[in-house]
Amino acid sequence: MNPDVEIKVKIRLDFKGQGRPGRFLFGGKPVDKAAEEVREQQVALFRNVPVQGIHIEDIDMSIEVYTVWDDLSEAEVAYAPVILSITAENIEDLLRFIAREDFRKIEVIEPGRLVMSRYDLERFLFRVGAEMKNHLAHLERKYNSR
Repeated sequence: MNPDVEIKVKIRLDFKGQGRPGRFLFGGKPVDKAAEEVREQQVALFRNVPVQGIHIEDIDMSIEVYTVWDDLSEAEVAYAPVILSITAENIEDLLRFIAREDFRKIEVIEPGRLVMSRYDLERFLFRVGAEMKNHLAHLERKYNSR
C-alpha cells in the first residue's frame, strides 16, 4: 500500500446514554438527555484532543437521539449518533475508531480502490488483533470494577 495515500471516511458513532434515577422526586435524568451529554463530551474530546495520523474535517451531530429497549439491563437506553468526516494518513490509524464500542458504520469516500502488499496486509491484520486485545482488556477492567 502506498503510504502517501490518504484515506477519507465517514464514521458513525452512537453514544449510549442510560437514565439515572433521582433521589426521591428530584435529580433524575432522562435517557435521551444522558445520551446527548455523552455525545457532547465525546465531541469536545474529538475537537480538542489531537489524534496522531487523523484529521477530523467535520462533526455532524444533526441526527436525532433514538431510544431502544435493552433486554440485558431491562431498561430503556438512548443513543446519540455522531458522524465524523475523517482524513487518515493510513488505514491503520482508523482502527482506534473501528474498535470502539460505539462504532456503528464506516463509509470510505476516497480512494475508490486500495491495493495492499502482503507485508502491508500482515501489518494491518496484526494491528487489528492488537486493537481487539486492547479493547477486550478495557472491557474486562470496566466490568470487573463494578
